[in-house]
Amino acid sequence: MKAVILAAGLGTRLGSLTEEVPKGLLRIAGREILYRTMKALEELGIEEFIVVTNPKYKSKFEEFLNREGFKHKIILNKSPERGNGYSLYLAKDYVSDKFVLVMSDHLYEKAFFERALKCEGLVIDKIGMFINKKEATKVLYENERIRDIGKHLERWDGFDTGFFILTPEIFSYAEEIIKEKAKAELSEIVKRAKLKVSEVSGYFWVDIDTPSELKRARREIIKNSIKGVGDGLISRTINRKISTRISGVLIDYVTPNQMTVITFFLGIVSALVALFNIPLAGALYQVSSILDGVDGEIARASMRMSKFGGWMDSILDRYVDFAFLLALAFSINPSLRLWVIIALAIFGSFMVSYSTERYKAAYSKDIYKEIPAMKYLIGKRDERIFLAMIFCLINRIPELFVLLAMITNLRIVLTVWLAWKHDKNI
Repeated sequence: MKAVILAAGLGTRLGSLTEEVPKGLLRIAGREILYRTMKALEELGIEEFIVVTNPKYKSKFEEFLNREGFKHKIILNKSPERGNGYSLYLAKDYVSDKFVLVMSDHLYEKAFFERALKCEGLVIDKIGMFINKKEATKVLYENERIRDIGKHLERWDGFDTGFFILTPEIFSYAEEIIKEKAKAELSEIVKRAKLKVSEVSGYFWVDIDTPSELKRARREIIKNSIKGVGDGLISRTINRKISTRISGVLIDYVTPNQMTVITFFLGIVSALVALFNIPLAGALYQVSSILDGVDGEIARASMRMSKFGGWMDSILDRYVDFAFLLALAFSINPSLRLWVIIALAIFGSFMVSYSTERYKAAYSKDIYKEIPAMKYLIGKRDERIFLAMIFCLINRIPELFVLLAMITNLRIVLTVWLAWKHDKNI
């Protein structure tokens, strides 16, 4: 299936932001709006993109599309003032079967696309959770067909998401309107065609028309970059509230891998500080734990996720934990008996992550998704680090190692038990 992308508008409501760059190529959270749309659709089976733009932005789109490697054709609308319906009409010779129509300045989450690609006609959202409802285009329909569409409808059934699944039949209605008058809007065409309406409600999507909508979209992307499962209690309630704000500031300036290295060095510094200032070391260790979420958030928000990045982050985390706990142990000059407990605490801390990673290697599945009860087991890295900070601040290091030894090794026992029960039931 092909996708037609309408990108001939001049984006005047965004002011100076679109003087040199078209709306679709504005970067939000480290990626162009259009890249987010095209990459998601490509991964879901769209084979070629037909981009309709105006002469002013032709070179910008060519540079972008060639750089990112999308299979594409560019069609020029030399008269963008004739409306987005006219832009659609110019694509008539480039599609011969069912196709996707989408706007270059609309932003969607991937789950929306997964649902919308199974639909027909205009996809509407009855909820509109993330949009300015006063400015949005409303849709009134009857018997699943468009009855009326426009921004100023007094009565409506849903909001136009700007996403369509169409057939070449739509071009005949576009041609009728173009013969009647110079300007043709897409809303006029779909209304005359009495286009079928399908509903996909509750997912993130937004039409980027103003600077405020640009900022809001950025906030939502960062907020949605939190991984769905696997976070411990401290990450969910404290760390992520801080790390997402940091990610929002840094996302346009650092790469995920650079952030991983920065976090690693801060963790090593906290270990060195533990040799002479335990309370400060505990605080730095907790800061490194907060920052440890930033690289993943930046990777997910800017669509730069990589298996190598996640793997390397996990390895460096183990180095930091080992260095910190070992430095903490040396700082208190422990007895032989306490060294046994310290060894159990360090070993248990490593086994927490090892046990979950080995499950993934053995079953090719995430244990937190497969066994929901895992989220209630305490002892994840964020929780251990927060606990370490508290005990460092009150300078009760032997008690910390005793607690870590108990918590981590008990967690391993429970993890094995839960995995065994799950394995028996599948």
